[in-house]
Amino acid sequence: MFRLAHLSDLHIGPLPEPGWRELAGKRLTGYLNWRRGRAEHHRMAVLDRVLADIAGVRPDHVAVTGDLINLGLAGEYGPALSLLERIGPPDRVSVVPGNHDAYIRATLPAIVGHWAPWFAGDHEPPPPGLDEAFPFVRRRGRVALIGVNSGVPKPPFLATGTLGQRQLAALGETLDALRQEGLARVLLIHHPPFPIGWHKQLTDHTGLAAILSRSGAELVLHGHTHVGSVRQFDGAGGPIPVHGVASASAADDGTSEPAGWNLVSIDGAPGAWQVMVETRRPAA
Repeated sequence: MFRLAHLSDLHIGPLPEPGWRELAGKRLTGYLNWRRGRAEHHRMAVLDRVLADIAGVRPDHVAVTGDLINLGLAGEYGPALSLLERIGPPDRVSVVPGNHDAYIRATLPAIVGHWAPWFAGDHEPPPPGLDEAFPFVRRRGRVALIGVNSGVPKPPFLATGTLGQRQLAALGETLDALRQEGLARVLLIHHPPFPIGWHKQLTDHTGLAAILSRSGAELVLHGHTHVGSVRQFDGAGGPIPVHGVASASAADDGTSEPAGWNLVSIDGAPGAWQVMVETRRPAA
């Protein structure tokens, strides 16, 4: 049995104090939101308990589906790197970016510069850029982890994501090839593959749904909504479970779902994969 820990939306703090030049444009509204409540809601003591619980379970692999940071400030990527190293080495931890990681276009190189080993594909060097990195494939025994990047810079007041035609086409080919290998395919993405509101959703969720319907997958894991959720898609070969997860740093303060993570267990064989998902919420 393969056991995978899934967590998302870490929103690591404290936020480094930005210079006035860094607050131009979209960052200004994000900074004000952080100061007005998000800083108090996303607590590192809560995240510490989640990470301790994961470490105690000792899963085979850990998947982090984006939003490690908040405003894409230069001073945020280093602390996030330190936290990734704490979770585990690149061969034991896989990361896909979220919209907060790719807050503005100028910070995209920092994602690659700091975190690339955690989204490099099997036997591949760290990618030179985000476009070259996704979709990635990581084979772990009978399981294949496929990561796609929906975290792309957007205008102010938008938290949408986009995959794009190149990534969608490559994903379909990848899923087909991994099915031929007889592997259980787990898709990692930040934004959910279904509509959630025009200002937050994956803009090409219908395209992704079509790919999944045609090529199939055994499981889809996402973040972004800060809510533990279960959906199901019709896919080639049978239904595809789609699981979301709460923010891994969310305080139990009544404003949203408290922090948690998903423990995924995969067993079986091609045509008869058994996927079980348990939501865990470490006690305060």
